[in-house]
Amino acid sequence: MSTLYANIGFMGVDDPLCTVVVTSTVPEEGKSTIALALARAMAASGKRTLLLECDLRRRSLARMAGVRPDIGWGAVAVGDAALRRAVSPAGGENLFLLDAEPDLPSPADLLDSARFRALFDTLARTFDYVVVDTPPVGAFVDAAVVASQADATVLVVREGYVRGEGVARACAQLEQAGANVVGVAMNFCSSSPSPEGR
Repeated sequence: MSTLYANIGFMGVDDPLCTVVVTSTVPEEGKSTIALALARAMAASGKRTLLLECDLRRRSLARMAGVRPDIGWGAVAVGDAALRRAVSPAGGENLFLLDAEPDLPSPADLLDSARFRALFDTLARTFDYVVVDTPPVGAFVDAAVVASQADATVLVVREGYVRGEGVARACAQLEQAGANVVGVAMNFCSSSPSPEGR
């Protein structure tokens, strides 16, 4: 994971890539695990790093990080709670989590709203890095909506799980939305080639 972090840093030498979306083509490719590991690598380097839960239909970051927040970013976005009350330490120095409330209505519309965009801008100014977990590209439009607002997007691909054309469609969908797809992170890799070009 340190290699992925280093590559993001290298690509952002002249124009830092501070907000990074982590997504996948389909479910079960390990995107949330990669997002958490990337955020931990960033925090370990001394950078104040926030994990932002934007997979509103299948929240998992808080459970994976061992955090039980009382407030989510929905309350912050509408002005019902202060950001400092909603952000939780997520284990280790410099690592924080901003969860989402369960059952937020109309996720895609909410993520494309002026209030979310304002919150996202605030987070980018407050932290050195913001790592965002979104739903898979092939399942919902949410990923493309958030990726269009971020500095960079990483597409997680589980080896032998999705065919190459599916990955290409996901990248094209993200780029059409205006996302800056900086790379593909292979996950669950084996030492032998996968069959049938998958």
